[in-house]
Amino acid sequence: MTDAWLRSLGGLALAALAALGLSLALGSVALAPEQILAVLGGQGEALSRTLVMELRLPRALAAFAVGGLLALAGALMQVLLRNPLADPYVLGLSGGASVGALGAMLAGLGGMLVSGSAFAGALVSTLLVFGLAHGRGGWTPARLLLTGVVVAAGWGAVVTLMLVVSPAERLPGMLYWLMGDLAYAGSPWPPLALLLAACLLALPLGRSLNVLARGPLQAAALGVAVRRLEWALYLVASLMTAVAVTAAGSIGFVGLVVPHMLRLTLGNDQRLLLPACALAGGTLLLLADTLARTVIAPEQLPVGVITALLGVPTFLYLLYRGQG
Repeated sequence: MTDAWLRSLGGLALAALAALGLSLALGSVALAPEQILAVLGGQGEALSRTLVMELRLPRALAAFAVGGLLALAGALMQVLLRNPLADPYVLGLSGGASVGALGAMLAGLGGMLVSGSAFAGALVSTLLVFGLAHGRGGWTPARLLLTGVVVAAGWGAVVTLMLVVSPAERLPGMLYWLMGDLAYAGSPWPPLALLLAACLLALPLGRSLNVLARGPLQAAALGVAVRRLEWALYLVASLMTAVAVTAAGSIGFVGLVVPHMLRLTLGNDQRLLLPACALAGGTLLLLADTLARTVIAPEQLPVGVITALLGVPTFLYLLYRGQG
């Protein structure tokens, strides 16, 4: 790593720590820095300990993990499809997870059963898209993309039907899940562990990903096992997206905007871009969730609304800048 890379990653890590501190301090009850440090040191008042250790810290860590997973999955999908506008949800994973989660809610289930159903739906969608795209021959990025768009449209129709027939008392929870909501996120450790494992897995592949981004023929000529690498990218990106959607619902624009923004500022070297995406994506969703909790406190907004409001103008600006 060069000094410039270390400075870039160090700056993103400091920004993530600052966002974490802000998330712990702000809310319906504000906490001073010394109160937070006392709680993290094993002391502090009972109310402060409850707010930090039981409510804000698990949610903040879950937000960072989900944001990092979505951004890293977006970067990998853009390499896989060789399209800078590819998105983790483009292959219908979010739609499959939504159908699974809403089905569990309609059945009166809750908690881990909803999360498990969302994960199962995402995996079913992954297998369905891959099976249809493969057909009799090998799949291509264009064929995979088009299949994902069609499957996503089908899942969207099923979601609409389920919302129409669902009881009125269950609609608010279902809509909040569809808009992305971290209020009921479970333990942050599984998505954090997956984020760390994905970063450790992707970093050694940085050189091969750089070559693959230039095209499969060039990559094959330089000795890269193209088909095996594409399968690995697809499976890892699908797993990360499924876990993120399972933990927080459908949250858009993180996996699209963050890799695109970093590519314009840091370049397209995957050895730097991938860890930067994990840090920047986590920081972005952490700040968005903090804003969702505080903007109309004590009421809370779905974090997916915040990411959409921030992501749409940001992406349009980046797209205009890139064209310029």
